[in-house]
Amino acid sequence: MKVYAVQLDCVWEDPTVNMERVRWWLDQERPQPGGMIVLPEMFLTGFSLNTERTAQTAEAVHERFLAELAMEHGCAVLGGVVTASEGGRPYNEAVMYAPDGAMLLRYQKRRPFSLGGEAAVHEAGETAVVGEWNGWRLAPLICYDLRFPELAREVVEKGAEMLVYIASWPMARVQHWLTLLQARAIENQAYVIGVNRCGRDPQFSYPGRTVVVDPHGVIVADAADREGVLTAACELAVVRSWREQFPALRDAGMMTVEDGQ
Repeated sequence: MKVYAVQLDCVWEDPTVNMERVRWWLDQERPQPGGMIVLPEMFLTGFSLNTERTAQTAEAVHERFLAELAMEHGCAVLGGVVTASEGGRPYNEAVMYAPDGAMLLRYQKRRPFSLGGEAAVHEAGETAVVGEWNGWRLAPLICYDLRFPELAREVVEKGAEMLVYIASWPMARVQHWLTLLQARAIENQAYVIGVNRCGRDPQFSYPGRTVVVDPHGVIVADAADREGVLTAACELAVVRSWREQFPALRDAGMMTVEDGQ
């Protein structure tokens, strides 16, 4: 499966402009039907805690944009949105749409970033989510979730073969970002896709470094620090054969491919 990871310099709190930028970049690197397009955490506004600006309305315009991209390109599309909850704080979410416009999955960030104030404005999610696309079982996770290996292991126990982290990860901790993505790939014998933003917002600078990591922990594609679309081919057979050859997941008491995963 081809993965198309859009590394964006998000314009602060301006969904209209960010939609235009996403469309422009995908016009430069036209995805092949059947692939997966991935956009960063809160890609329409940047990592703003002003939920009056970031939370989508009941019309779900932000999600409709993802569905339209999926239908236009014939790909699954996964991206980060903020969605109001009933009577509480909104959720920082990852949502994914199929080429027919149907929703494939919705995941709510389980570890809001307390040090940055996110936990005060976003409700924490409670549920691990695994979806299916083009023969793969994949799981979305969001930014700070990366620091909690138990979250990755939980979705692998549910059958995930690819972990997709969308993020607004700052420059100051870029080495943590890369090292942890590689660790999650190695310990879970899975492909790991890390899609980060680049550029600056009023508070932080961002390194980009959107990467695709194979199940051996090797970075097979790296977007460096520039805006653009990172393209990589991921092979399901690589995951399944490695899990068969080196049965670490089975030895951890987890199901493996031959056990019926």
